[in-house]
This record gives sequence, structure tokens and C-alpha cells, in this order.
Amino acid sequence: MLNGNVIVTGTGCALADFLYTGVRFTSRGFTRYLSKCPGDGGLSAGKLVFIEEFEHFTGKPYAETLKELTGKSAHDGFNIGGPGLVSMIHAAQMLEEKHYSVKFYGSLGNDDVAQRIVDTVSKTPLDIGNYRRCSNKPTPFTHVFSDPEYDHGHGERTFVNNIGAAWDFLPGMLSEDFFQADITCFGGTALVPAIHDELTALLRKAKQQKCITLVNTVFDFRNEKLHPGEPWPLGNSDETYQLTDVLIMDREEALKISGRDNPEEAVDYFIRKEVSSFFITNGSKNLVAYSDGRLFEKTPPVFFPVSRKVTIDLRKQGDTTGCGDNFAGGIISSIAKQIRQIKPGTFNLNEAITLAVASGAFACAYLGGTYLESRKGEKRQRVEEFLADYRSQIAIK
Repeated sequence: MLNGNVIVTGTGCALADFLYTGVRFTSRGFTRYLSKCPGDGGLSAGKLVFIEEFEHFTGKPYAETLKELTGKSAHDGFNIGGPGLVSMIHAAQMLEEKHYSVKFYGSLGNDDVAQRIVDTVSKTPLDIGNYRRCSNKPTPFTHVFSDPEYDHGHGERTFVNNIGAAWDFLPGMLSEDFFQADITCFGGTALVPAIHDELTALLRKAKQQKCITLVNTVFDFRNEKLHPGEPWPLGNSDETYQLTDVLIMDREEALKISGRDNPEEAVDYFIRKEVSSFFITNGSKNLVAYSDGRLFEKTPPVFFPVSRKVTIDLRKQGDTTGCGDNFAGGIISSIAKQIRQIKPGTFNLNEAITLAVASGAFACAYLGGTYLESRKGEKRQRVEEFLADYRSQIAIK
């Protein structure tokens, strides 16, 4: 229970999203480039591939393939992306600045895209004083292809990514004040290779400083390519799990990290590895949550539905970009609120889940992952509408 300001720090995947909407994964131009086997560099619904690997798969420059995929000469929208940055922006928007400080640490390239990101994020409450130009490589970017008709109208995306300047962001660039926080977050570090490979040591340092630690994963194409069919490493030892207070994954990531064949076995795996709590999302299907009682109240694996408003909004808007990242931001902001009121071990799991689901649901109501407010508190007010509906849906007062 804290009396002063709650400090939340985060690092991880941060990039420019160039959005292509209305793409059909079943179109001729798209299906010819679909993956044939895991890690081969082809496209897969809901997954990410690096530009270099995709060019090797297609045998031609990416610029030539892009128009075949989209049927367009230009993107439909620009937004801020990445599980690290988007989740922190959402947390900052959900928390009142006078009681909370939310800071992001990362690497930009020295190009026009970097300035565009800075100009955009500066319109949010997130502190980006430690999000700097520290590489001559291009600023990381992703082309996001969105098919609103996929999965019987629930929608899905696939991604082509350039890691760029994130290759040059090293653990030593995280200054000591990164660890002088109440909550320390690592989002999508598989797309920031040096941070991902040293995740165990970084989590250990955070725990030494009494931080609550949160890890939000992303598809790890680098390790999928290096070791096809093998479990993805999270840090460099199983200690990573014991140092993680909150682990957030989608179904595919949970299976790949655990090396298990089905969600039930994956759940058992993470429990045995002594993760304090975890959340596994599954697109439009039920998500599962668990807590061993160290942070949230002890809760056996329990299923929660997605918001019923998601289906309605998806049919109207057709964009799921950033739903998972905003879900993670909802968990972060709920923990930040609860730490001011109650002690770890008594945190309310239902409160975290409801805010996370509402946050992810609202992300379907606009294009891209980051929502730029016209006034302070606007997003918080909009999310509360989804929150009230979801509470009614699952009968929580």
C-alpha cells in the first residue's frame, strides 16, 4: 500500500505501425505467400515475420511484394505500435497523472519515422524522456495487414516487421532509475533481441529493488527461425518464471514458450514453473487466468469470456490491431491502482481482468493500437463504458 506517486517503468517493442485494412487473407495475392512450415519466412494469420526472412521466402524485394499483398499503393493509416510502448501509453491514459508516473525506455533511429513517433507519443501522458535516438539503423516499423472477415467476422492481422534500431538497444542502456519503480514492465522483448536474451538478469535486478514485474510476450520469430519446433526461450533460465509476477501471453505464444501441444498442458507448465500469475488470451474465445496468491488473491485456473461488445464493434470497425497490447495495459493500470489501496497477495484478479478486457475491447473501436485523446481522461471515460457492460455481462458489481 503506497501513499506517494506510483511509478511504472517499461521497455520493449516500440515501433511505427503502417496499417493496411480490408486485406483478404484468402485472396490470390496473399495465399501465394503463406507459410508452408513454421519458421520458413512466409505469412501466417496472427503472426509476425521479419522483412529479411520474408524476402528470402519470396525471392524478391519486399517493395515488389507489398502491392500484391494489399492491392494498394499506400497504407491506410499510421499509428504507434509494439506491445511495450502501446501497453504503457494505455496505462498512462488510464491513470491520473497527479498520482502516477508512467515512463517508457527505448531506442529510436535517426530518421523521419522517429520524429513522427515522438510527435505522436508526445500527445499522450506517457513520459518518453528515456525513449531516445540511439542508433543509425531505421526506426523499427511493422506493416500490419488486417482482414476483418477472418475467423467468421471476428477479424485477424498478420505482420511484417523490421527490427531496425531495436538491435542496438542494450541492457546497459536501462539506467538505474528504470529499476527505481513500483512496477517494471517488459513488453514484446522478443523484438528487442539484447533485452530479451538478458531478461532473466533484468527481472532479477527489478525484484532486488522490490518491483512488481510484468512480462507481456510477442511472437518470437527469431527463435522460431533459429530452432524450429523447439520451445522459445524466455530469458536464459527457468528462473525467469519465478521472477515474473505477471505473465501475459496469447494462446500461440503460451504453447510455443511452454513447448506443449494444448492450452491445458501449457497452463500446467506455467504453474509448475512457479509464475506468480498469468493471463492467456485466445482471440475471440475465452481467456484463462491464474494466480498463486503472491500478488493477486490465490485463484485456480479460471476462464473469462471476451467482451460481447467486441463482436459488435469488430463488425463495424474491422480492426483488432492493439487489442492484446491494450489488454496488457489494462492489467498494468489495474495493478497500479490496487497497489495504492491494498497489499500484494490480496490484489483482486477480477478487477484486473475486467479492466483488461474492457481495454482490449475499446481498442477494436478505432484504427490502430494507440488512441489519441482530444482531451485528458477521454479514453478512460470511453473504456469505462465497455467496463460497465462487461461487468454486467459476467455479473460482477
